[in-house]
Amino acid sequence: MAKIIAVCKSEKKGTRKEDVTEAFLKEGYGLLGDAHADCCTHRQVSLLAIESINRMRSLGFDVNPGDFAENLTTQGVDLVSLPIGTRIAIEKDVLLEVTQIGKECHSGCAVFQQIGKCIMPKEGVFARVIRGGLVKAGDQISVCTVGDKL
Repeated sequence: MAKIIAVCKSEKKGTRKEDVTEAFLKEGYGLLGDAHADCCTHRQVSLLAIESINRMRSLGFDVNPGDFAENLTTQGVDLVSLPIGTRIAIEKDVLLEVTQIGKECHSGCAVFQQIGKCIMPKEGVFARVIRGGLVKAGDQISVCTVGDKL
């Protein structure tokens, strides 16, 4: 079963995010109270799989959900294999659309400086909020391929 492991946000960009257990995703905006939320970008919310975090742990890094500045930590979804345009439903209310896989990491990346390695450039997924709602740890996730109707 695919699910949300953590919901994370931060008030300032360039910092690790704190696991807040639940928060509200606003349609066309992102996670309320998070520094990266913005109506004018295709990267309104970021996702990272706990499987990616666990690989970093197996290399000896002491990392947790939110340490890579992701908003939603997932389990049971191969995020990086999802095509752009894939829709991700969280429970019955929230609907996200994948807009970008990975990102260019700028030279002063705070995550890289704090941890020594950043996986967001290859394993982070970004999405826009199609339909908002409350999202919390434990919520079930379902993935719809491009063209499926929810």
